[in-house]
Amino acid sequence: MTTAEDLRGQVAEFLSAHDPETTERLEFLRARFDAGLAWVHYPAGLGGQDAPRELQSVVDSEFAAAGAPDNNPRRIGIGLGMAAPTILRFGTEEQKQRYLRPLWTGEEVWCQLFSEPGAGSDLAALGTRAVRDGDDWIINGQKVWTSVAHIARFAILVTRSNPDVPKHQGMTYFVCDMTDPGVEVRPLRQLTGEAEFNEVFLSNVRLPDANRLGAVGEGWKVAQTTLMNERVAIGGNAMPREGGLIGIVANTWRERPQLRTPDLQDRLLRLWVDAEALRLAGTRLRQQLAVGAPGPEGSAMKLGFAKLQQALSGLEVELAGEDGLRYDDWTMRRPEKVDMIGREAGYRYLRAKGNSIEGGTSEVMRNIIAERVLGLPSEPRVDKDVAWKDLPR
Repeated sequence: MTTAEDLRGQVAEFLSAHDPETTERLEFLRARFDAGLAWVHYPAGLGGQDAPRELQSVVDSEFAAAGAPDNNPRRIGIGLGMAAPTILRFGTEEQKQRYLRPLWTGEEVWCQLFSEPGAGSDLAALGTRAVRDGDDWIINGQKVWTSVAHIARFAILVTRSNPDVPKHQGMTYFVCDMTDPGVEVRPLRQLTGEAEFNEVFLSNVRLPDANRLGAVGEGWKVAQTTLMNERVAIGGNAMPREGGLIGIVANTWRERPQLRTPDLQDRLLRLWVDAEALRLAGTRLRQQLAVGAPGPEGSAMKLGFAKLQQALSGLEVELAGEDGLRYDDWTMRRPEKVDMIGREAGYRYLRAKGNSIEGGTSEVMRNIIAERVLGLPSEPRVDKDVAWKDLPR
């Protein structure tokens, strides 16, 4: 079995042959992938070497210490955290070979075509149609809240392929080329003034059956892999103590004692404890991931993350006093990533409102926790055995 020392030796050997200071960035990343030092728990030939997942941090630390370029993970987070594990589990060998390398190196950005105007929290109610036409599928519909669709080359797409069966049974999952004819991306301006989200219109988009992930009609099963990984990606990232927003708020507290009150001190202490508990829970979750696929526990992390971010951003605005009312720029922009740390308090306060919506609403997360973690009775679902076409809309 591969050990941490084995990987340190491999990284050292790799760096001796690929000097980060003289090797072009993309060439460096491609070579790292080919050496099996991208995501080490992936199979050999696909950026890894079937090593234990927990050893990824060893490799990343060695490269970071050497000043090596990374693959800009915040820009390509949807590809890394959602598309890649789905392709690895359900993709054909041809699909894995085609998509995983340029996905990891950041040459091809991915987005997620899931939510719709009439099917947000209830994803299984989606209505974007996929109609078989020989070896192709014709796609028509509308998707919404699609992050980075304006820079994406590919998308993971869930469609309604059979309206005559209950909603969870008639879905099929595809890879969609965002440059195909019939794909239109429009910006959605948000509370922050920016438009990192988009709505996507699909008009007679022709996808080859070779772009399908999983079996026809099993799109819900495939989508569950994506969603579970998405929630871990949002709420389960590794953080040092006082990492992220809690560190910013704590520093504001230390630097501006004139703003302190007993009430604010009590709230800060409670949130600091919450942040530490969430950080430790995330460590435990990643340990569980090292021995298996993500489960419903990721929903708890995502729920806790959203609640904490909103509470901390609200407290930060209060601590900042009148400065918390200022906002630097309302210019309409289409950013390539969310920057919660590098922006001002006002931006963080506004952007955090989306944390309880994106990646599954907090209400849906609570249902998942209740039913699949705590084992509580399911809510009555009168539409469970009704054909999708017969559902009221």
